[in-house]
Amino acid sequence: MTDENKSAKKFARRTMLQHGAGIAAVGAMSALATAASTAPAAARTTGAKSTPGTLPSTVAGVRIPDSGLAREAVTYAQKVCSETIFNHSLRTYLFGALIFDRRGVTYDRELVFVAAVLHDLGLIEAFRTPTERFEVDGADAARKFLTERRVPAERAELVWDAIALHTNVGIATRKRPEIAMISVGSGMDFAGNDLQQIPSDALEDVLTTFPRKGFKKNAIDTILSLCRTKPMAELMHPFAEVGRRHIPGFSVPTVEDLVLAAPFTE
Repeated sequence: MTDENKSAKKFARRTMLQHGAGIAAVGAMSALATAASTAPAAARTTGAKSTPGTLPSTVAGVRIPDSGLAREAVTYAQKVCSETIFNHSLRTYLFGALIFDRRGVTYDRELVFVAAVLHDLGLIEAFRTPTERFEVDGADAARKFLTERRVPAERAELVWDAIALHTNVGIATRKRPEIAMISVGSGMDFAGNDLQQIPSDALEDVLTTFPRKGFKKNAIDTILSLCRTKPMAELMHPFAEVGRRHIPGFSVPTVEDLVLAAPFTE
C-alpha cells in the first residue's frame, strides 16, 4: 500500500465525519437561476472613506446596519483582518443583499451583515486550528464574538451555520435566507458567479467603496498557506486542488483514494 493510501485509511473515517462531503466547488451557483434578470438602477452612495468602526449609511442603495452589534463587528473585523479580507467581507454582504432584496426576500439584515463581516475569520492565523476547515474555524470565532456580547444562542447559531456552510453553496442556498446570502454573496465576489445580475452602476459603487486590493493573489496565497500548514483540513475540500497544483508532493488523498482505501474486501 502506498504512503498516500495509508494516509487515506488513517484519516478517512474521522475526517469524513468531521468535514462532510463538501466537494462541490465554491463557484457553483445554479440555485440563483430563478432570480430576476433586470432591476431598477441602485442609488449611489455618498459616504466618504470609512474610519475604524464606521461605514457609509448606504452603498449601491443597500442599507448598512448601524446597530451597536454591527458597529462592534466592523471594529473587530477591521482590527483583525487585512483590508483585502475586510473589503471582501463587505462586498459579500452587499452582493447578497442586492440579489435577495431584488427578490423581495425578508431576512434579518443585522444578522446577515454581522455574519458577512465575520465570515472569513478562519483565514486569519490567530483563529486557525490545526485540524478544522477554515469555515469551521471562522464560525467558531464568530460564535465566540457573539456569545461574549450576550447575543441569544439561537442567533449566534444562525451566524455559525451561515459561516460554516458558506463555501457549500448547494446546501447553503437550501437553508434560511440569512445562511444562503453569505454563500451567494461570497461566491459572487470570489469567482464572479452570476455577477451579471448586479446592475453596472451598483457594481461600480460597491467596487469603488470597497475595492478589491489584490483579492485574487491574496486568495491564492491564503489557500496555499492553509494547504501547507494543515493539509488534512483540506481533505475533500476544493482548496486541495490548489495544493495539488502548486505544492510538490502534496499528499492529501483524493476522493478516489478514500474509496479505494475503505476497509472492505470486494
